[in-house]
Amino acid sequence: MKALMVDYMSDVIDKGLEERGIELDKVMLPTSEKLAEIIEPYDFLFMRVDPFINKEVLDAAKNLKAIFVGSTGTNHIDLEYAKEKNIPVKNSPGQNANAVAELVFAKMLDLYRNSVQAQNEVKGGIWNKYRWIGRELRNKTLGICGFGAIGRRVGEIANVFHMSVLAYDPFLKPEDIKVDYAKLVDFDTLVKESDIVTLHMPLTPDTKDLFAKEEFEKMKDGACIINAARGGIVNEDDLYDYIKNGKLGGANLDTLSNELGSGGLDTQDVPVESKLFELDRLYVTPHIGGSTIDAQDDIGHVILKNFDELFPNCK
Repeated sequence: MKALMVDYMSDVIDKGLEERGIELDKVMLPTSEKLAEIIEPYDFLFMRVDPFINKEVLDAAKNLKAIFVGSTGTNHIDLEYAKEKNIPVKNSPGQNANAVAELVFAKMLDLYRNSVQAQNEVKGGIWNKYRWIGRELRNKTLGICGFGAIGRRVGEIANVFHMSVLAYDPFLKPEDIKVDYAKLVDFDTLVKESDIVTLHMPLTPDTKDLFAKEEFEKMKDGACIINAARGGIVNEDDLYDYIKNGKLGGANLDTLSNELGSGGLDTQDVPVESKLFELDRLYVTPHIGGSTIDAQDDIGHVILKNFDELFPNCK
């Protein structure tokens, strides 16, 4: 049987498939159209979050028996149609929780300590330690939207920083929060009381534009927002306006609304544009939350476990 991998993933998967007698081919970040052209001979698809797996891809996948996803979110796959085609989709929840959580705190510290601007100034030949007076995370209120594996790990680290932690999760009840350093609150309370809001929710019709003009109006003056979840949860036009007018203290993003479907180039250097890039208090990274060797190896082991559960005769 044959497998196709369309993104960078751990060598753990390569080795595991070889041990199971599966022939593996790799095509880095094809477009949906290109994937539809090449997918027919393959029994298994291994991917992260790009490209979008639409009906055309699934119709072309005549021999596809399963899709294995090296991430928690699956909003980049037409799950209903995959179900109609009897193609199971197996994701890897929680395995990148620590990697994402650590990046979230790097992003908070960049915003609070002005480290990016200070570094750029030094590299430009100016040394002035008085210009970049920052703030501490200690005693600030952190609002965590989505209190799953990643949100809980963020809360654990926030506790070490001596932050107050508010959590919003529509799927949890107060008794589900089994730690004393996080308080489950309603969405409006989190928006109004947080100094920093960090997002850890999937992109769904309910969460699209969850943070837009109305929410930014309610936030504290100078509050900051971190998005290491999915682009589209934050309305980027409204975010631009509220950083520009000084209501928000800044944002640090690991994802943008227009990033999906950006593959298919001969290079991995994919062009991206946004008016947000004009803002000095807007930082952004190219969706690297789970991009650590440690997390990808953990995901690889889970993917192989999922594979063996679906196809035990390949072991």
